[in-house]
Amino acid sequence: MAVRLSEADKKQIEELKAKGNIPKHIAIIMDGNGRWAKKKNLPRVAGHKKGVESVRETVEACVGLGVKILTLYTFSTENWKRPKDEVSTLMRLMVKSLKNETDELHTNNIKLTSIGDVKSLPEIVQRGLEAAKLKTAHNSKMILNLALSYSGRWELVEAVKTISTEVKNDKIKPEEIDEEIISCHLSTSGMPEPDLLIRSGGEFRISNFLLWQIAYSEIYISGLLWPDFKCKHLLEAVKDYQKRERRFGQVSEQLLTNFKK
Repeated sequence: MAVRLSEADKKQIEELKAKGNIPKHIAIIMDGNGRWAKKKNLPRVAGHKKGVESVRETVEACVGLGVKILTLYTFSTENWKRPKDEVSTLMRLMVKSLKNETDELHTNNIKLTSIGDVKSLPEIVQRGLEAAKLKTAHNSKMILNLALSYSGRWELVEAVKTISTEVKNDKIKPEEIDEEIISCHLSTSGMPEPDLLIRSGGEFRISNFLLWQIAYSEIYISGLLWPDFKCKHLLEAVKDYQKRERRFGQVSEQLLTNFKK
């Protein structure tokens, strides 16, 4: 994970921190690896490998900003439909990245977690992921949360199944089911919802990502393909976020009144 941010980046990080209102939880749809490679007449896997560098830089920038949780859409359930060679390469890259980055994450006091249907991943990936989680389990500076074999619809279906079983076993009454109950049965239970959702690649869609959790997230679309997305671009997204007023269905005057209280 070792990345040396430029002095300009470090200066801007400090300026943004001084303004306050840093998002506690940032979620990112890392889109564009394949298109980046295609533009350069390279195999798609070259884009994925290059994208790892952007992950490193983004993680370091978030640590510098004081972000508490960074959730990365690493591999969706839909990604299993890609060509077998590409999926196999992605799995090997995942194993290599876990092996190479875990010590650095631990040194930097970063806790690794994951959401998604992890049991569907190859055993070697599962073992590497579990080892990384165990090693970093007690770290507290930031949580790096990987969405692996994940989809928002899958997550909601799993929550409904679990809640239905609990109703059947008289652990929950149907009339007790509310937003809090549903949130507690999602894979992100215990985490604050994302304040800021960033998508690279210029597409205006959420691609089945954190469907419940991003109900009130601020959304920032970057036209840059993920391998070209660097620290300065993350900081641009945070700077844009700081200018926004999050009303959660209220009007500005109500927010001002609540703030004064």
